[in-house]
Amino acid sequence: MKFRSPVPIAVLVLGVGFTAGCGSTAEPETVAAPSVAAAPSATSVSPEATTPAPPPDPCAAFVGSLTERQRLAQLLTVGVTGTDDAVNIVATEQVGGIFIGSWTDSQTLANREVPRIAAAAAVSPMVTIDEEGGRVSRVEDLLGSDPSARETARTMSVDETYRMALERGRGLKDLGVTVDYAPVVDVSSQPDDSVIGDRSYSSDPNEVIAYAGAYAQGLRDAGIGPVLKHFPGHGSGSGDSHTGEVTTPPLDQLRQSDLVPYTALSQTGVGIMVGHLDVPGLTDPGVPASISPAAMALLRGGVGYGASPFTGPIFTDDLSGMAAITDRLGIVAAVEAALVAGADIALWLTTDDVPQVLDNLENAVATGRLPAPQVDASAATVARFKGAC
Repeated sequence: MKFRSPVPIAVLVLGVGFTAGCGSTAEPETVAAPSVAAAPSATSVSPEATTPAPPPDPCAAFVGSLTERQRLAQLLTVGVTGTDDAVNIVATEQVGGIFIGSWTDSQTLANREVPRIAAAAAVSPMVTIDEEGGRVSRVEDLLGSDPSARETARTMSVDETYRMALERGRGLKDLGVTVDYAPVVDVSSQPDDSVIGDRSYSSDPNEVIAYAGAYAQGLRDAGIGPVLKHFPGHGSGSGDSHTGEVTTPPLDQLRQSDLVPYTALSQTGVGIMVGHLDVPGLTDPGVPASISPAAMALLRGGVGYGASPFTGPIFTDDLSGMAAITDRLGIVAAVEAALVAGADIALWLTTDDVPQVLDNLENAVATGRLPAPQVDASAATVARFKGAC
């Protein structure tokens, strides 16, 4: 194995510009002590017996300032065709994020038009992108090319990988991007041109941890939120979820390899994307991980694979352009299923269905299919990741 020890992974609170935590720094008023201490009464309570109230959660307070529809909208990230499309959907529905895809007008980033989009929002949206390097790059024409993950692990040290990610992250931030759906932490020995292939650093989970951890830290240090993918592991899947159903090895086998990077990296200030994967021993038949309560609970709790509880945002993979989900559900039903299952952010490729999706989600809350406290908790998680509170 040709790599040095991973760069220490700092646990950071992610957000736009890595906003620091809230809290007053004012000193308390000084009160003079009495010259004679009063004798304790029979009903007095010692300070040791009093448990101080926890400090108020600024993100919960922030969520409380939003209408129910705005809270639901914060859980949606949608692909846009360009700046005008983004401005319109942000202004009319206040979605929580936009997705810059291969079809998005390049002028949105090239002309630095993201501030115009943010100006239309009550809460600045995440500006998200797939920028992995290699064959999955949306800004190669603007920032130049980076090697694929597999080529990176073959030719570069861990320290060099960190510096490459830091430079790419700074370039993305300059363009207005705030979240990158990278690095890929799938453990794979598939051929380079397969669906994961050279997007994977290695078939060795420890090498994946070293390189993906360094890449994620580089993005974070540049002010970009990294999102690990594709939970619980696409590296040995049976096919391509863009074109049909994908079955992974059984859960017990994933615990030995594919889930190991999540155990090591889930506490490093990242988001995690859940794939459209059928997992024997975890998901029910016909219910891929992206809409599976069991898969979401595994990730959130961590206990099923030796990880700590995950407190960051859970993203779905694209719900509208991948046959592994679209062959089963339309976008309105898929978004509801994903959020009910436990995802915090539903991702899909167009703005067309946002009003219909939100109408349905409001009905889901009103009828109890989607619990209101769950919506509030997810909205707070999203706001914290964005640095909005």
